[in-house]
Amino acid sequence: MKIENQIGQLLIVGFDGTKMTPHLTSLLTRLQPAGVILFARNIKTADQTWQLLRDCQKCVSTPLFTCVDLEGGRVDRFRDVFGPAPSAAEVFATGDRKLFRKHGQVIAENCRALGFNIDFAPVLDLAFQASRKVMSSRSVSANPRETVAYAREFLAGLRASSVLGCGKHFPGLGEGTLDSHHELPVIKKPLEKLWAEDLLPYRMLRAQMPLVMASHAAYPLVTKDKTPASLSRVWITDILRKRIGYRNLIVSDDLEMGGVLSAAPVGNAAVEFVRAGGDLCLICHREDYIADAYDELVETIERDPQFAKRVAESVRRVLAFKKQSAKTLRKTKLPSAATIVKLSRKLWEFSEQVRLEALVRAEEDQTEDDREKSRRPRT
Repeated sequence: MKIENQIGQLLIVGFDGTKMTPHLTSLLTRLQPAGVILFARNIKTADQTWQLLRDCQKCVSTPLFTCVDLEGGRVDRFRDVFGPAPSAAEVFATGDRKLFRKHGQVIAENCRALGFNIDFAPVLDLAFQASRKVMSSRSVSANPRETVAYAREFLAGLRASSVLGCGKHFPGLGEGTLDSHHELPVIKKPLEKLWAEDLLPYRMLRAQMPLVMASHAAYPLVTKDKTPASLSRVWITDILRKRIGYRNLIVSDDLEMGGVLSAAPVGNAAVEFVRAGGDLCLICHREDYIADAYDELVETIERDPQFAKRVAESVRRVLAFKKQSAKTLRKTKLPSAATIVKLSRKLWEFSEQVRLEALVRAEEDQTEDDREKSRRPRT
């Protein structure tokens, strides 16, 4: 098959609506994307969501990556189906690694019930003061080893229930003061410090992460300019692929976000992400942006043999990954009403366990603080 006919394997796309339409059928059939991503706007009930994903698969000849952003807390697309899930920070506050893993497992069971096989989680950004207003409960700790402890167990929980996880947002938004959904964060931190702090989770978890998501933030002390990491060969190929040794799939953050559009229009951004070494262009909403990216990729292949080789490399990687992950990408059965009730109950019980254990730990920490104060000599 000509490489031009495989370009869709570099795209994960989102769309409006809660059911298949002739227009969506035509789009998916023409593009043959690697995957689709659903948001709360697409998810109303369990059976509706399952059927929508099933209908998407019918339009595409290769097994689909069926993706969702589901971290818990602020980022919870299943709230209306199963009820609210606790945030990563709330689970981390328990200090219980068994609950870290159970967080991933409960989320994965809900994903599988609705037909999803990829969850764009966990967040590996460090919880530094600079990003607190932007990230809030999405980050768990300013200590990279504590972040690794949570993420390793969360990923294991996803894996145990046949869902693929994704570490994000490489190389780290912990020092970012701006929201990359709207603006380009510029993080003036040298590589030496990034390597020891922000990059440590990626270094330690490189073998456990099926996917890594590249962020739309600039690191001028590393790249010598304000190119977003998502468009940077220095970050994606030289550091993530070569120096860290990451071998699985690299996905962009949403190419509709202001942080990347401030640097390049969406079609050019898709090309530069792939040229930099990325595999999967994530475009979460607008059909015109999806078309622009697709057309720009095809046109660049036709005039640039080196880019065509780079595209072929990623297409081979994506297809090999799909073959390797065949059991995870297999179709699931339509969930019964009883199954949804059971999973909703399990999520509620887990949330209560998290709440109570976090309270107990907070009380223990307070008691220890009081003891420490009492031992200090009076002046």
